[in-house]
Amino acid sequence: MAEFKLDDSVGFFLNRTALYLKRELLHAFRDAGCVVTPEQWALLNRLWEEEGLSQVELAQRTFNDKPNVTRMLAVLERNGYIFREPNEQDRRAFSVFLTAEGRQLKESLVGLAEAVLARALEGLVDDDVAALKRILRHIDVNLLDRQDAAMP
Repeated sequence: MAEFKLDDSVGFFLNRTALYLKRELLHAFRDAGCVVTPEQWALLNRLWEEEGLSQVELAQRTFNDKPNVTRMLAVLERNGYIFREPNEQDRRAFSVFLTAEGRQLKESLVGLAEAVLARALEGLVDDDVAALKRILRHIDVNLLDRQDAAMP
């Protein structure tokens, strides 16, 4: 059996690339004067797609755990980007909605994210990007069954 080398591991590459992307996105947001983190941006993004989601739904759709989502939502609420209301069907749960200020963030933050992704994908042709997405989806499917049981 060949010796395992961390620097040659696909998992290590994926993790490092994800960290680089998050770091660049954070810098882009900070440079633009926005206090949103990449993790908070993911929550806002899901709310731009569909408001009124519960904290549990947001956790599932951002692949995050509920306590982290609860903390991030508290920060977003304190910053005036979202508000929470008791859920009509389950009074123990809250539905999350965007404020006008939270909606206004979409255009600038999406533009910044697109610029970071364009920089990350520079030099790749459309076929390369499509292949990368296909391969990553395949890896996701390979790992999904086990992850489903562990997801929040």
